[in-house]
Amino acid sequence: MGLSILMLVIGLVMLVKGGDWLVSGASSIARKYGISELVIGLTVVAFGTSAPELVVSVLAAVNQHPEIALGNVIGSNNFNLFVILGITGIIAPLSVQVSTIRKEIPISLGAAVLLLLLANEFFISGQELRIGRWDALAFLVCFVLFLFYVFKSMKRSEGEEEGGEAVMKTSLAVLAVLGGLVVLILGGRWVVNSAVDLARLFHVSEKVIGLTIVAMGTSLPELVTSLVAIRKKSADMAIGNVIGSNIFNIFLILGTSAMIRPMAYSTAFNHDLLLLLAGTVLLLVAMFTGGKRRLDRWEAFILLTVYLAYLVYVALRN
Repeated sequence: MGLSILMLVIGLVMLVKGGDWLVSGASSIARKYGISELVIGLTVVAFGTSAPELVVSVLAAVNQHPEIALGNVIGSNNFNLFVILGITGIIAPLSVQVSTIRKEIPISLGAAVLLLLLANEFFISGQELRIGRWDALAFLVCFVLFLFYVFKSMKRSEGEEEGGEAVMKTSLAVLAVLGGLVVLILGGRWVVNSAVDLARLFHVSEKVIGLTIVAMGTSLPELVTSLVAIRKKSADMAIGNVIGSNIFNIFLILGTSAMIRPMAYSTAFNHDLLLLLAGTVLLLVAMFTGGKRRLDRWEAFILLTVYLAYLVYVALRN
């Protein structure tokens, strides 16, 4: 137990430092080449912080632990939406671009709806519930279409200011991004492994481990990166990181995992998916209440409170 706790602490420290390097390097690249921080958050940062989820879910699918793979993705998306946006929004109200409200958030909502329909075999009756290779192909095609949309939006939004920290040299910025990704992945892996070891001491089921311990552990890079982005006054990157990660998790990570090995699906996950759908709708509604196009502190507090109630529900369900 002592070794697991030590690895957990070291992993958390690595996540903090890795997130700092990643955001600094990515922000510098964005400013230097005229790419909006939102686009960098939706792509480079989102992919980097989703790397732990990718590794965990693929390995879980290969080793025939579908509940950990699915719980990791669904649980991470709920953690991203309710906890990360909740905490960052409480620290500082998050202003959201019009394109995010009209396009990125609805795409994230659509990804969750598609997962719910395909996993429950909505289009084919009488089939065993599973996420098969045809479902995986649909996710991967949607991921390619999403990337196509993002890269069409590469240019900086008109009127976006150039302010912020001094721009690094390109080589140094790239090194910071790559170094940050490596440290994030290693730190995330240590946190997950140690957390799972500790959880097993209390005889927690794989489904609950996937939805909570593993999901929280693999989402720590997103949390740390978003907090660092807020500290550096890069709200667009914080929002882009969360929304982009949720899209990546379903389209890329589940798509890749199920393509390698189809996964059986338990209807118990429907409750968690419905929470994700409700939370995403709540985020959209929040854009039109209080401060327009902004997640206010009281709205962020609601998100965080809902997640705490959800944790109690998951514990009782176990």
